[in-house]
Amino acid sequence: MSTPPASAAVRPLIGITMGDPLGIGPEVIVKALADPALRARARFVIFGLHDVLEVAADQAEINPFWWRMPLEHGPRVSSGVLVADFDDLPPVRPNGRHEPDAVAGHASFCFVDTGIRHLRNGAIDALVTGPISKRAWALANHRFVGHTDLLAQRLEVRRVNMLFVAGRLRVALASDHVPLFELRNRFTIGLVHQPIDLLDRALREWFGVERPEIGVLGLNPHAGEEGLLGDEEQRIIEPALTLARNAGLRVTGPLPPDTAFTPRGLERFDGLVALYHDQGLIPVKALAFNRAVQVTLGLDVIRTSPDHGTAFDLAGRGVADAGSMAAAIELASELASVRARRRAATEDPASVR
Repeated sequence: MSTPPASAAVRPLIGITMGDPLGIGPEVIVKALADPALRARARFVIFGLHDVLEVAADQAEINPFWWRMPLEHGPRVSSGVLVADFDDLPPVRPNGRHEPDAVAGHASFCFVDTGIRHLRNGAIDALVTGPISKRAWALANHRFVGHTDLLAQRLEVRRVNMLFVAGRLRVALASDHVPLFELRNRFTIGLVHQPIDLLDRALREWFGVERPEIGVLGLNPHAGEEGLLGDEEQRIIEPALTLARNAGLRVTGPLPPDTAFTPRGLERFDGLVALYHDQGLIPVKALAFNRAVQVTLGLDVIRTSPDHGTAFDLAGRGVADAGSMAAAIELASELASVRARRRAATEDPASVR
């Protein structure tokens, strides 16, 4: 195992939570960070289980490139990759059934909860979360719908939305893990307006787009055909767009969902707002599978994650694609660096050119 490098660096410190130990999280983290070019972008602390990461590295035929310290020593990293080892947790053993497990679910919850705490107190500059199993969290009696729900509660924010990023493809979701028939009861002007507002802010502050152009999808086929195929566009979406325009936002819609993701549509807009989970995620995964990254909108801190789940059926076989995890780490490093430069420019404009 390598020892901590002696040289100091001013690169951002990125926290990475290992995800469910029985899923592909450990494997894709090891594979992504095995790239020296990616490791050169920042400093890293992995919140997880050292022995599980060693097994993943062995299966992928990768020599460990990190050093280990018990979690209680804190995320102090001058350079390279530190594994903050949760060695006080019960051992997680592969169950051979490719199923969620309460012990693994509790471990993955602890990784995320600790990462959020360090993110909140400024010990790390951004957080990348490995895939978790919502079912495993439930088995372990952790009653959160997922990462976004936990982040919102721990960081005490009321407005959050999911954003998926792959280069210029940026798609925010107005609703996420809401059953489709239940969406009818939650579909309001505020639900549509919130992601427009949060996406505009993120495009300006995080992605450096000075005057974002945002497109908003319709709910019904052909965006309702002026009320012939549903009136939600007229009753709910258009008033939300009016609110956004009155606040100075550049927004267009409602757009027919079946044409919004054409090359011409994607060139036109800096970001799109989809109204429900599959309306946004199906085109994202069709256009950028294993490259897209999830970002949480509405936070004052940076959190990214890969766009895939635990893939229990692939775990332990060494065949998982690490592309999305590598993209999530790269984007977190980039956004943290941009944020640091913006802060430095605010404090001392002459120091940043």
